[in-house]
Amino acid sequence: MFRPIPILDWVRGYDRLTFGADLMAAVIVTIMLIPQSLAYALLAGLPAQVGLYASIAPLLLYAIFGTSRTLAVGPVAVVSLMTAAAVGQIAAPGTAEYLGAAIAMAVLSGLMLLAMGLLRLGFIANFLSHPVISGFISASAVLIAVGQLPALLGISAPGHTLPHIVQGIADGLPDLAPITLLIGSAALGFLWAARTRLKPALLKLGVAPGTAAVLVRAAPVLAVALTTVASWAFGLQARGVAVVGDIPSGLPMPALPPLDPALWQAILLPAALISLVGYVESVSVAQTLAAKRRQRIDPDQELVALGAANIGAGLSGGFPVTGGFARSVVNFDAGAQTPAAGAFTAIAIALATLFLTPLLFHLPKATLAATIIVAVLGLVDLAALRRVWAINRADFAAMATTILLTLGLGVEAGIAAGVALSLLLHLYRTSKPHVAVIGQVQGTEHYRNVLRHDVVTTPEVLALRIDEALYFPNARFLEDTLLAAVADDPRIRHVVLNCVAVNDIDSSAVESLEASNARLHDAGVSLHLAEVKGPVMDRLRRTALLQDLSGAVHLTMYDAMQALAPALARATRNLPRCETARA
Repeated sequence: MFRPIPILDWVRGYDRLTFGADLMAAVIVTIMLIPQSLAYALLAGLPAQVGLYASIAPLLLYAIFGTSRTLAVGPVAVVSLMTAAAVGQIAAPGTAEYLGAAIAMAVLSGLMLLAMGLLRLGFIANFLSHPVISGFISASAVLIAVGQLPALLGISAPGHTLPHIVQGIADGLPDLAPITLLIGSAALGFLWAARTRLKPALLKLGVAPGTAAVLVRAAPVLAVALTTVASWAFGLQARGVAVVGDIPSGLPMPALPPLDPALWQAILLPAALISLVGYVESVSVAQTLAAKRRQRIDPDQELVALGAANIGAGLSGGFPVTGGFARSVVNFDAGAQTPAAGAFTAIAIALATLFLTPLLFHLPKATLAATIIVAVLGLVDLAALRRVWAINRADFAAMATTILLTLGLGVEAGIAAGVALSLLLHLYRTSKPHVAVIGQVQGTEHYRNVLRHDVVTTPEVLALRIDEALYFPNARFLEDTLLAAVADDPRIRHVVLNCVAVNDIDSSAVESLEASNARLHDAGVSLHLAEVKGPVMDRLRRTALLQDLSGAVHLTMYDAMQALAPALARATRNLPRCETARA
């Protein structure tokens, strides 16, 4: 539970060059983060300034406790949507109760992450398969993008599922606001062009790559500035254009979240789902970026860091946060060397909160909606469905189900189904492991699957290779497989289990082996083990199986065949190798 604080590791070698690189990265990320923070707060159903609050303390705390040198923590689209979906069932948006529930959600999520980190439970995230997470993020991005269309059209269309949002848009079309549509469409077109066309155009004009990247990242700030000036100059608020309105200046004051037990009980499950999804997204980004620089992260310490960041977000009036993909990539590309870049970004956001918020009064909400749409469309990867289909149909079914449930029933139902499907798929696959009948490859001491290679076998010896750890879901399957194989061929006198792929064994599997050994012995068949790994053998020595084993334990499969069919083993070993792999 006690480990060194990561900041003590990187701060020792901090120098002027590193400071300059971190400062430049912080400037670039701040330019990107200000409009995103405002937009994601509105996406979560919260006042715009809450997004700024959620971008200060979390960055500072992650700089202290995080192990990734370039991960940028703050509000992200998927977690914002999950927050809105969960809190919207408890209170009405715009009320003090809604804000209090969002703050409590951040603190509770942080406490969960912190507890998981201290107990080193980072492995739990491994139970969410990549296809399920990919499907959930793609579906959530579609929900977010479609959910922002009403703001672009100047209409109201509440809902957290795709059918409800689409129905709301259809019902609200008669009230479409042309000026809002014009502002939103212009911002959307500009941001999309900046994201896809601006950098190549600047490079053709001879602009340095670094400068071109900064200009591309600054596009949302420019869109905010231009539409805000236009809104103020032409009095668009009076013409029905929804604007952000008054954003209080000043830093958030630390405060405890609501301590209502009923509220905490209501948000318990949503907070757990947000914690899990946020952690998976964050650690995936952190590991990807760390690998590019041959660095490493500590997944358990990342839980601690994200937990501290979320607690800090809640205590400073923010909502749940995690490591953002796009923001972290920008931080990486901008040359950030240490988490100090995040701390500098937090200071810049704090200064913006103090001095720039009055300038955002006339900012059209349609501009922020366009910012969100452009940001999340990069998360949609429906082509992954085709790739997953080609690799594994069960993964495809899980991914497609997660997408459909997320779109049709909402993000909570989607991710809950994804978690359940991931666990069920794992249990299903391991409950029926691959079992191969193996024989000796001519001219070698190697044993391979009889269905894939030309091998030599003897009818008196059945050699089976189990390609899975042996534990309670597949214990009965193993027993049934052994007994069925012997029942089908009365010539068998010995069964050899090749355990080269067995990395673990539990008490249920040991009991199943003991039962199989007894039944095979009653049928006049001996059970042997071969190539048992050390950790598995250590467990078997603490049981009665080895003493009661009707056969023996052999170091290698070749040793087993020398003992059970010596003439065949010697003859086959001396033959020239003739192995032909089959499809």
